[in-house]
Amino acid sequence: MDLFEYMRNTTKEKESPLAARLRPATLDEVVGQSHIIGKDKLLYRAIKADKISSIIFYGPPGTGKTTLARVIANTTSSEFTQINATAAGKKDMEEVISKAKDTLAMYARRTILFIDEIHRFNKGQQDYLLPFVEDGTIILIGATTENPYFEVNGALISRSIIFELKPLSREDIKELIHRAVYDKEKGMGSFDAEIDDDAAEFLAELSGGDARHALNAVELGVMTTDRSDDGKIHITLEVAEECIQKRRILYDKTGDNHYDTISAFIKSMRGSDPDAAVYYLAKMLYAGEEPAFVARRIMICASEDVGNADPMALTVAVNASLAVERVGMPEAQIILSQAATYVACAPKSNSAVNAISSATDEVKRSGNLPIPPHLQDAHYKGAQKLGRGTGYKYAHDYPNHYVEQQYLPYELTGKTFYEPSWNGYEAKIREHMKKIKEQKD
Repeated sequence: MDLFEYMRNTTKEKESPLAARLRPATLDEVVGQSHIIGKDKLLYRAIKADKISSIIFYGPPGTGKTTLARVIANTTSSEFTQINATAAGKKDMEEVISKAKDTLAMYARRTILFIDEIHRFNKGQQDYLLPFVEDGTIILIGATTENPYFEVNGALISRSIIFELKPLSREDIKELIHRAVYDKEKGMGSFDAEIDDDAAEFLAELSGGDARHALNAVELGVMTTDRSDDGKIHITLEVAEECIQKRRILYDKTGDNHYDTISAFIKSMRGSDPDAAVYYLAKMLYAGEEPAFVARRIMICASEDVGNADPMALTVAVNASLAVERVGMPEAQIILSQAATYVACAPKSNSAVNAISSATDEVKRSGNLPIPPHLQDAHYKGAQKLGRGTGYKYAHDYPNHYVEQQYLPYELTGKTFYEPSWNGYEAKIREHMKKIKEQKD
């Protein structure tokens, strides 16, 4: 490294964003992700022992994928090279591979290649890496915000360990915020700033598990806030709201307002009011509610309050939940809005709820009633001698694929649990069931 390169690196380190300066250099400095880097976990032991194999870090932005790669770079005895898939081409990879081969041949040292946003590489670019991962020329570390099982070459997946990073908890984000404000070596402690508890809580809540989002707001607050009469920079709730360009919404995830809002959201969908439903949806998302939590409530409502009146409601809700998990915010709010308004506008029926509730009550009341012999399994040894399955009528052998026979226990003959409503598709179900039951054997 010459003098000019040293000066460039020194200047870059001093003037880089706060989130970059606070990146930990060692495992002990990492905040969060204890499910994969706890002291008894595989990744922690592998990094400590410098025995890294090819791995892929998968998770939302700001959860520490690049941070963990940097920690590995600081602890490994291997060569470490980083490229970004959004800018790198085949020529860049050829240069990395060529250098890795020379390093391995001349110094018996392997090369760790960290590829940020590896999902941006096309199939051909990913295929190019495969033989060099397989023969040990490079150890691949990929980072992606997309599900690697969809976006990364299956052959690379099979040769890598997938580690999923979770959004940081509110307490994790608060710890990083306080480190950012008071750490004089890497943070902004030299500015003599203080942050109020409610401001730190607000930024941690609004960050949505993205540490970078919160730290950017802290840096902006410290750099743009005038000193008070006591000579200190005070990051108040008002300053935090200004820096993140959002007002605080009274919405505590563990308090009454949280439960009141989700209750209003569900009741609005049940009551066929899409405007109210999308309003409460917006309120929850604006306040930092987990999209997955909202998606679960939409799925429940689609079954509980719509049911077979519109069977597509549950399909829409489930697909929305999967899409939200894959896409993430902010686009996930569009998907949730589509699902919530669909469920709100769908014809309603709680017949499925009543059916399982009535059936459960009957099971509790009557106990373990015997199953009619003709419905019992006839395939095991000695079953036919015991009369198991004898006399069963195969429905597909009859007109309309229906034949009248005893399905409920004989003690419950004539008992009805499922009563389709007259709404939506359930009206057709009623007509269909009436039609097939009126026919003769």
